[in-house]
Amino acid sequence: MSTLSARPVLTETFWAGEGSQVWLKRAVLVIAGVLALAVAAKIKIPMWPVPITLGTFAVLTIGTAYGPRLGLATIAAYLVVGALGFDVFAGSSAEKFGLTYMMGGTGGYLVGYALAAMALGWFARQGWDRSFGKMALALLIGNAIIYVPGLLWLGQLYGWDQPILAWGLTPFLIGDALKLVLAALAVPAIWKMVGNARG
Repeated sequence: MSTLSARPVLTETFWAGEGSQVWLKRAVLVIAGVLALAVAAKIKIPMWPVPITLGTFAVLTIGTAYGPRLGLATIAAYLVVGALGFDVFAGSSAEKFGLTYMMGGTGGYLVGYALAAMALGWFARQGWDRSFGKMALALLIGNAIIYVPGLLWLGQLYGWDQPILAWGLTPFLIGDALKLVLAALAVPAIWKMVGNARG
């Protein structure tokens, strides 16, 4: 295994342990990640042309901080919680939840969440989370990974004669750009703090 592929992700810089302690740490991180995703999905910040939710921000930063395997496990756990009927998604409600909600227009984006978390975790393993430029590029790719299955799903669900891009892409680009810049600034800054604390 190369040195690059073995680079630690943020969550591996604290609470080192062996055996059962490692599994306890992972369980705590998954639970914390699911809670963070659920809270982030419900936060709506007024913005033009549509309000910004922090769901994608949470997905991409969790993928980066957790690495590909734990990031995927966390997103999978989040989707299972949602499938069981808990109100954890941005558009879910008491009237529309669980698999009914997940099989609607948002289904493809939820698939994209899992794929993007793995991708961002992989980029973090390569050290892309240490600088603004590489982190921004990784986040841009992660956003694209979310949008591709999301738009394909919308097209299959509602028909390609509908304004799919106007429904599922263009209204969100400004908000996603702002979230991308925020995450690209925050994650390398956290790494710098970690380095300073150890120096």
